[in-house]
Amino acid sequence: MASVRGTRRRGTGPQVEVPVAPKSARAFTTLPISSLLLPKIFSEILRSSVFRCLREYAVLTRNILEDKPNDQASRWSSDSNNPPQFLTLKLERPAVLKTIAFGKYEKTHVCNIKKFRVYGGLSDDNMILLLESGLKNDTVPETFLLKHTVSGHQFPVRFVKIVPLQSWGSTFNFSIWHVGLRGCDDWAVVQKCINWYTTYREREAIRLCLKHFRQHNYSEAFESLEKRTRVTLEDPRLTQLHKLLVEQGDFDACEELISQAAQEGLFQQYISQQEYKPQWTPIIPSPGGSASSRQRPGMRGGHQMCIDTNTQTIYLFGGWDGMQDLSDLWSYHIPSQEWTCITRDTNAEGGPSARSCHKMCLDPERRQIFTLGRYLDSALRLPENLKSDFYMYDIENNKWTQVTEDTAALGGPRLIFDHQMVMDVDKRIIYVFGGRVLTPSRWEGCVGGLGLDELRSSNYTPSEAIFSGLYAYHVATNTWTKLRDDCSGNSSGPQDIKSRIGHSMLFHSGSRQLFILAGQRNKEYLTDFFMYNIDTDTVSYISDGTRKDSSSVPAAGFTQKATIDPHLNEIHVLSGLSKDKDKRDENVRNSFWVYDISQNKWSCIYRNEQTGESYWSKMQHVEPCPRFAHQLVYDDTKKVHYLFGGNPGKASLPKMRLDDFWSLRLCRPSTQQLLHTCVLLIRKHRFSELARDNSVLALKYLQTKLHNAVDHTDPQQVQEFQALATTLFQPHEDSIYGQAHSLSEDEDSSSNLFGTDLGWQHSSRSQLFDQLTQFFPEHMTQPRGNLVDLIPY
Repeated sequence: MASVRGTRRRGTGPQVEVPVAPKSARAFTTLPISSLLLPKIFSEILRSSVFRCLREYAVLTRNILEDKPNDQASRWSSDSNNPPQFLTLKLERPAVLKTIAFGKYEKTHVCNIKKFRVYGGLSDDNMILLLESGLKNDTVPETFLLKHTVSGHQFPVRFVKIVPLQSWGSTFNFSIWHVGLRGCDDWAVVQKCINWYTTYREREAIRLCLKHFRQHNYSEAFESLEKRTRVTLEDPRLTQLHKLLVEQGDFDACEELISQAAQEGLFQQYISQQEYKPQWTPIIPSPGGSASSRQRPGMRGGHQMCIDTNTQTIYLFGGWDGMQDLSDLWSYHIPSQEWTCITRDTNAEGGPSARSCHKMCLDPERRQIFTLGRYLDSALRLPENLKSDFYMYDIENNKWTQVTEDTAALGGPRLIFDHQMVMDVDKRIIYVFGGRVLTPSRWEGCVGGLGLDELRSSNYTPSEAIFSGLYAYHVATNTWTKLRDDCSGNSSGPQDIKSRIGHSMLFHSGSRQLFILAGQRNKEYLTDFFMYNIDTDTVSYISDGTRKDSSSVPAAGFTQKATIDPHLNEIHVLSGLSKDKDKRDENVRNSFWVYDISQNKWSCIYRNEQTGESYWSKMQHVEPCPRFAHQLVYDDTKKVHYLFGGNPGKASLPKMRLDDFWSLRLCRPSTQQLLHTCVLLIRKHRFSELARDNSVLALKYLQTKLHNAVDHTDPQQVQEFQALATTLFQPHEDSIYGQAHSLSEDEDSSSNLFGTDLGWQHSSRSQLFDQLTQFFPEHMTQPRGNLVDLIPY
């Protein structure tokens, strides 16, 4: 059977034993007495249908045994909101847990847990973290995946501890209304997991001992344990590195081994785990070039760009310059860094009329550009002007073709603006989602065409706005298919999609998913993030936007620009307008985010909160000023972003638009940089050993080998290099782990626990070895932890 244990602060208040199981299987646990009514707590196992040929189970506890959303008493409540508060579930038998589900009360409630952690283990005093997340303060039950694998193997648990961290009412106690656990308790499966996990823990304990013995130079104990257990501490290449470095002090051979490891790509995992650093570069025409090479598109916002990575060419079309819509088409050749005006007026050459807030996508294989949608002023919004024209530009032949006069007549979207459009090049299908439908009945503001003041002064009624759904256009057959209607904001079904404007939509060619992020619907700024599988016609929510944390996810906003790298499995987002509705200049902020699709993790790699004009005047050639209605394209082969134009959102200059052009590289340490770091570490250590024995040789080594390893363009490395010379004239003290553990003057070294077996040379070389191994994959290295860390104070 399963049992439940709840507690407030340990050691406070009288304790009482409370039955936690039916009388047929009597069990007890302790709970602190409080002024609240102690709930009657017991549990039972409920079985469900077969799941992937394995039996499933759900563990439910009383008062959370049954899901009674209309019963306010059917819940577990903590005694206070001060940690530690927890609820422990004991399973009838060990099992591999896959998910945990939380039921809720029929109304929002201040005691609902906003943040929590879930731990699990085979015993209640030895658990690992399975989940850290939070619940929405609504009435919809939520289910979460639990960590259930270690080193690629499933592990079993017997106890599950739920630890509330924060309630929605900051001063209120915690309440849990219903809990369900699902997974596999088939003994044939679980027994194998227990056997593997037991062996794994035993092996890891031995490896910790081996690491401890080697670090402390207990060579006989190390060799004896290794021989007896036949457990290997690490990859043979790292064992060889330890032998060369720590035992023999052959630093040249160490450098050769590290260099070979770099060539074999062993540093790649470490590199992929490092945070990006942004590198902005302004793209400015050469003043000495010809007049044609100095031409470039003028100021604008609400324009469109696309990039052909095969020919290294960016195309730019249309936009709003603060006074009028534009109809010019430009190309930018990246290798030659030259803009070319293909045409000043596409309409005069059979192409689309001047427009902004439209969308473009490119077929690089057939060298075709498609464009759809536009914004119209209210005075032009007559029935004859509200046709959704659709154009294709043939790059090879420099020719425009009107695909259709009105996509709505063929089952496609009506005339829309601020939508999103992407293309599945392999299947030749274009996907169009969202956007606001233009009708002759009201005035609407265009994000790209207007300033912030004009956006706020719009007088349309939000409830009247019509938003477009999700459509697919089949290029080969010239046919449209509606995939999803706008749910009109009235449905909360898991497969419903809420349409919006100013959002981002990306197509992942590998997983064949559409990723849709943020945007605005009427007065509501959205932060939801979901996927649409184009093959299965299903929607999966990554985040519904209710658990917003400004420090770990992009802020609510719209007109942010996003790109995708299907090879790195990453999504990149450059901020636009934020949700801040106070001072209008504070609505635009610079930040750049990276979403790791595999790890489901956001990282903010760049953020600048500066708003002063004097600051941005100084920085105009260092990084782009904050903006919205800009355009961003990404070269996923060269790993470079390109940014052009936009609206800086200046209240004093509402018609101002930008014409600056930037490249952005997201930089991580290269393999060569890591190799350089390793060589520098080795040579600095070698110098420190020479400085202890022979100052003359040390000085010569400093001026030659160590000097050659320093990056003299890096001020920090230069400063550290210059400081090394002073160590030649300083007294040296042997220590266990460097100066932090040096013996005091009145302490007899013979009384040291480690005696003479652990000298400065061995310990310092061991520290260097640990520094070098951090660049290798974890499965190759000795355990990251230390045996002594398991000993409590």
